[in-house]
Amino acid sequence: MYYTMKIAGLERNLPLCPINDSLYIGAFVIFGDPELTVAAAAELLKRAPEHDYMITAEAKGIPLIHEMARQSGNQKYFLARKGVKLYMTGVFESTVHSISTEKEQHLYLDSADAELIRGKKILIVDDVISTGESLLAIEALVEKAGGVIAGRMAILAEGDAQDREDIIYLEKLPLFNAKGEIIG
Repeated sequence: MYYTMKIAGLERNLPLCPINDSLYIGAFVIFGDPELTVAAAAELLKRAPEHDYMITAEAKGIPLIHEMARQSGNQKYFLARKGVKLYMTGVFESTVHSISTEKEQHLYLDSADAELIRGKKILIVDDVISTGESLLAIEALVEKAGGVIAGRMAILAEGDAQDREDIIYLEKLPLFNAKGEIIG
């Protein structure tokens, strides 16, 4: 089963994937789709609030934030990593329970990045916002680092995220039942 939709003017077929017996989501992956990544980045930048830097969670937001930074004149951006790397020192940590991940995850930010974030307006960018759990985890990292949340953006808003007034997004991604029918 697939759901066909237009995103940033481009038509894409999203495979429907089960979360449980009665709830399916449209799987949206921009990895390997540079045409969509470039178009979505351009559309999001048109709507972006004033900011100093952008941040996303590893990994699906990386192509998007990279392209947004490139189109913005090679602006520096930050990644909330899913694991501590050897080069990271003075690590900040936050916990996330995402709808698309089976287990609890942790996000990490290096103290060198935190130094640059302190006192700056930070734009949170993601591919899809659903439950908002990833957003909360990134917000916690930005706040621990002393940054100010400038805004929250995503290509798609799914489920309850569609009703949030604090999120800027391009399109609504519905939820589906086991027959592939839209339920919300």
